[in-house]
Parts: sequence; C-alpha cells; structure tokens
Amino acid sequence: MFRGFATISFYADDVTAAAAWYARLFGTEPYYQFPPAPADPAYVEFRIGDDQDELGLIDRRYAPPGAARGPGGAVMHWHVDDLAGTVARLLELGATEYQPITHHGSGEGFATASVVDPFGNVLGVMHNPHHLEMLAARGRAG
Repeated sequence: MFRGFATISFYADDVTAAAAWYARLFGTEPYYQFPPAPADPAYVEFRIGDDQDELGLIDRRYAPPGAARGPGGAVMHWHVDDLAGTVARLLELGATEYQPITHHGSGEGFATASVVDPFGNVLGVMHNPHHLEMLAARGRAG
C-alpha cells in the first residue's frame, strides 16, 4: 500500500553548495548530514512543509549507473501558497524555468510550474486545492 510521499532525492556535484542553496530557499538548515560536519557531506536532508516531507541531496558520485545528468523524467510538485511568488523567488536564486506557470482544468485552481535548480534537478511547485482540502480535513490551516 502506498502511504504517501516519504523522501525525494536530488543529486549534486557539490552537496555543500546545494545544501546552502536549498537552506536559503527554505529558510532552514538541513537537519541531517553524513558524514557529520566538519567533513564534506555526501548526503544532507531537509524536512519541509506541513508533513515534514524529506528532500535529500546526494553526491552525484552515488547516482545509479546511467543516471541522466540533465533535467528530465518525473516531476514531483510541492504545494506552495503563492505560486507566482515562489517561482519568482526560485528564479531570483538562480534556478531556470523548466515549465512556466500552467493552469490545469477549467477553473478548479490547479496550477503547476517547475524550474531547474543550479545543480541540474527539476523542482516542481504548484497550487493544489486538494492539498489544502486534506489539511483542512486533518484540522490544520491551509
């Protein structure tokens, strides 16, 4: 049984630089690093959002054989409250547009966008009314 999103892993040639970039984006430092500081990390992990979902940054040396170095494949979207503002902030921090803000359906309020972070990973963001409905059903503000 699928229980929910657990961790998304992004690869980077420079995990220290990637961790600093994501710390600036999220406004928080990673909660975990391996090996521990002061060593250069091979892996760092952030916990983000309503459910403390995990974003792991892994040294590209540990990517599966044949893993693509450029953007592509599946895009996992994070719900954000201000889609346009979040996209603007990502671009300001040095990400590049992958997919512009795109509205889906006929007025249901679903919209997606994605960028490529400075390390070659696709980061999806969206406004998702269903996510807000699930928060409300669990008694959490959206």
